[in-house]
Amino acid sequence: MPEPISPRDRLIVALDMASPDEAERLIERIGDAASFYKIGYRLGYAGGLALAERLVRGGHKVFLDLKLHDIGNTVEEGVQSLAGIGATFLTVHAYPQTMRAAAAGRDKAGTGLKILGVTVLTSYDDADAREAGYALPVADLVAARAAAAKAIGIDGLVCSAAEAAQVRAVIGPDRLIVTPGIRPAGAEIGDQKRVVTPAEAMRSGVDHVVVGRPITGAADPRDVARRIVDEMAAAL
Repeated sequence: MPEPISPRDRLIVALDMASPDEAERLIERIGDAASFYKIGYRLGYAGGLALAERLVRGGHKVFLDLKLHDIGNTVEEGVQSLAGIGATFLTVHAYPQTMRAAAAGRDKAGTGLKILGVTVLTSYDDADAREAGYALPVADLVAARAAAAKAIGIDGLVCSAAEAAQVRAVIGPDRLIVTPGIRPAGAEIGDQKRVVTPAEAMRSGVDHVVVGRPITGAADPRDVARRIVDEMAAAL
């Protein structure tokens, strides 16, 4: 069985902002209420990888949400390069060839980096999947990709908490489930279509939740982060 995760480490704050300076100001405001931060495209391409290294040196955990997807050799070598940053998580799209290449790069790097497969983006619903050319509804597509991830040996999956129980049944207890699209009760859902609260996520078997705008856009981000951690702790 995996080691227990503290409620504070279950919260991943999404640094979806334009510059490292802006992100560092937010991190300072959050203080000790959070310890785990996600860097995605916007910040990653604007100096966020150097910020990730600084965060790791400062004792924080980092989730590189870069969603790699390319030919196998390119993905494998990309994972090996990114592993040197010291991040905890790195995402790839959950296509079998991509996941196999990422797992190979992870193993060659030997840094402890965990690869997460992104099943279906939480902004997608069944209509979006059909428009993209998929015959399966979202729930069935998520299950198929989860089964492939388990067979390949991926460390965990990114999925909506609405599908977390289904995914857990497929992958078992030893792999991680990380869920975006988390909104505290009463928060606006923005562009997400499949959202749940932090407590609901914990009860669904989720290991980590990713929260962005409800924290980063708050007048007091430290207080919101603490309340989310408290909500997850109570649900556990």
